[in-house]
Amino acid sequence: MIMSRTPFRISLFGGGTDYPTWYREHGGTVVGTTINKYCYISFRELPPFFEHRHRIVYSRIELPQSVEEIQHPAVRSVLSEYHVSDGVEIQHYGDLPARSGMGSSSSFTVGLINALRAHHGLISSADLLAREAIRIEQEVIKEAVGSQDQVWAAYGGTNAITFHTDGRFDVNRLILSAERRTELQSHLMLFFTRFSRTAETIAVHKIENLPARQSQLNCMRQMAEHAAMVLQSQSCPIAEIGAMLDESWRLKKELADCVTTSAVDEIYAAAKSAGALGGKLLGAGGGGFMLIFAEPHRQAAIRQALRDLIEVSFEIGTPGSRIVIYEPHGFETGH
Repeated sequence: MIMSRTPFRISLFGGGTDYPTWYREHGGTVVGTTINKYCYISFRELPPFFEHRHRIVYSRIELPQSVEEIQHPAVRSVLSEYHVSDGVEIQHYGDLPARSGMGSSSSFTVGLINALRAHHGLISSADLLAREAIRIEQEVIKEAVGSQDQVWAAYGGTNAITFHTDGRFDVNRLILSAERRTELQSHLMLFFTRFSRTAETIAVHKIENLPARQSQLNCMRQMAEHAAMVLQSQSCPIAEIGAMLDESWRLKKELADCVTTSAVDEIYAAAKSAGALGGKLLGAGGGGFMLIFAEPHRQAAIRQALRDLIEVSFEIGTPGSRIVIYEPHGFETGH
């Protein structure tokens, strides 16, 4: 039995500039952090005396006889790319729901690659995991997804990630003092809107609009670079981040009509009326989790205003994908 643990992420600034169709021409920068909510993937060989050859467990249970029959695109693609022929059992456990804007799909892909490689006795660097997940999602599955989620899942931490026109990326850790980290953490709130959406559907519309949204995306990249400076500063008020999130959310809504909905706008307006400095819908848009940035003394009023939503407590800056159980020959007991 092998089990990987891979974090979910909160993207703060620069989302949209991580689409390869954009950064391959203009470059891109995103700022964000992983949190202590995880995707767990268990992987083991399946004994040969079952009627099915494979067993794949996530929101549904698949019992296929071949890799080609697997419906889950990431599982099918990863097993195919790594030429898995023996029967396997893969189970997924998540701390947060899928299709919620927390990078869950890429956390799944990174975690599966990590577990599969560990099963084969291979240690995986963060760089390898990120690049493999990007390749599989964008080139094998051919999903309309960006490149930041795979990097967050693999590397973890609070970072500024720069995407270059030649396809390279740099992960730059944001150096925060203990006081600054605590200050940032204390200003963040996370609420589940109860709406789920398929990120790729929204991403397709955003990608189609990229050529006509150059001013917005250039501004969003500059904002990400400035946010990295503000977060690491000892003198810039942390409230600047709230105002920048508010402006960034306004720009993001201009990327495609389906980024927001009237219900989402009502939630955001209620938070702002209760004292929030800013916030954003996480992920591609349309639903999922909403991040709110507010001074601590305003948060009780915001909770009251959003009392119909589920609030999730979390911690920032968690490590990237890890193998947390490594028992390649099954669990053994000592004598």
